[in-house]
Amino acid sequence: MLQANPARGLRRIELTTDAPEATADFYAQLLGWSVLAEPDDVFGGWVGDRLAVHISPGHDGWRLVFGGTPARPLHHGAAADRGRVLHGPWAPEPRSGEPCWVELSADADADDHYATELNWQIRDADSATLYEAELDTSRRPVAGRREIGNDLPPGWLVYFSVPDVTAAAATAVELGGSIVIEPHNTPTGLAAAIAAPAGGVVGILQAPSGWGGALATTTTAGSAESMP
Repeated sequence: MLQANPARGLRRIELTTDAPEATADFYAQLLGWSVLAEPDDVFGGWVGDRLAVHISPGHDGWRLVFGGTPARPLHHGAAADRGRVLHGPWAPEPRSGEPCWVELSADADADDHYATELNWQIRDADSATLYEAELDTSRRPVAGRREIGNDLPPGWLVYFSVPDVTAAAATAVELGGSIVIEPHNTPTGLAAAIAAPAGGVVGILQAPSGWGGALATTTTAGSAESMP
């Protein structure tokens, strides 16, 4: 039986890469993480007392674990698991270096999957599709989706908060990375996408005021029946 309540955020975020230590070092310099080594060549990227990401050996890619029961795999390398949500619109405001938004590059048939599995409401907004969860009488965006074919690889992309997107993109290049999408204005704010030297693409978002940046102030009152 699928969960009755909508998934209101992420339990954890994982990145697999062929070079976990080098990748952790790259993001530590770029995002200001404290990196803690764990057994089996796994590294935790921390911002203060909050875990941002686990980095482990494997094929390049993000694995997002949303809060929900029962524990189960989802499409696009995601999963659901029971427990406290650490990142999302009702979680603490993201600090510099922390996850601040997630976005799926996929065709529109993904919408039915996540609406069914995670009890999300689907709403079109500007150039993106929003996946929203409801709590009490308000509804907030938890994730976004954009069509495949936008210079980003298919699947989930994680955005991290930075104070200055243009400066962070330049730093990524200095550290041996590359710019996949130049800084530009989006519905979430000023954003860019970069690739680490060892592989893997990440988004950066400038000084978001909350989960989803400019979308953090987007709340919808009322029941699902009142949504367009």
